[in-house]
Amino acid sequence: MPRGPGRGELDLTTTPAFARDLEDARHGTGRLFLIVDLSDVTFMDGSVLDPLCAAWRDCRGRSGWVRVVHTRRASNLVFRAADLLKRFPRYASVQDAWQDVPAER
Repeated sequence: MPRGPGRGELDLTTTPAFARDLEDARHGTGRLFLIVDLSDVTFMDGSVLDPLCAAWRDCRGRSGWVRVVHTRRASNLVFRAADLLKRFPRYASVQDAWQDVPAER
C-alpha cells in the first residue's frame, strides 16, 4: 500500500497489511504496550476489528494493553457499531493514549 497501513483507507483491501504490521509490532515475548494511531485514516470499515481484537487479546495475555488513537467520527462509529468502545476507547493523541486519558473524559 503506497501510503502505509496507518494512513488513508483501511478496508478489505488494505487490512491485510495493517494486520501484518500489528503482528510485527507484537514479536518477541514479555509485557507489551501497543498504541495504534489511526488519526490519519480517512475511511475505516469493520475489517480492521479482527486484527485489532487479536492484538488486544495478545497484549492482555502478556499483561499489557492496546490503545487506539482515532479522531474521526467514521472510525468511532465502527467501534460503536461493534460495541467495542469500552475495549477501544477514543484517544485524541498518542500522548493521551500513553497516559490513558481517553477523549471522552
